Amino acid sequence: MLQQLVSAAQGPDSLLKKAVGNDWKGKASPFFYLAAIAAAFWWQWISQCLYVLVALLWLVPDRRIERVLTGEES
Repeated sequence: MLQQLVSAAQGPDSLLKKAVGNDWKGKASPFFYLAAIAAAFWWQWISQCLYVLVALLWLVPDRRIERVLTGEES
């Protein structure tokens, strides 16, 4: 949410918006969480795997902002 607020405050040419792009991790995480909640009623192990998956997604460092700030955009 903070990321979206900062991008909106900086306008359409925001460096943060350029660095983050479409932010697939931020958009996919709530869906994984909802699926994990639903799965918890029938398959607890699948639910736990989904929670671990989301944690691992966010554990991996995201270098997009650093690349934009140093001018190494790809």
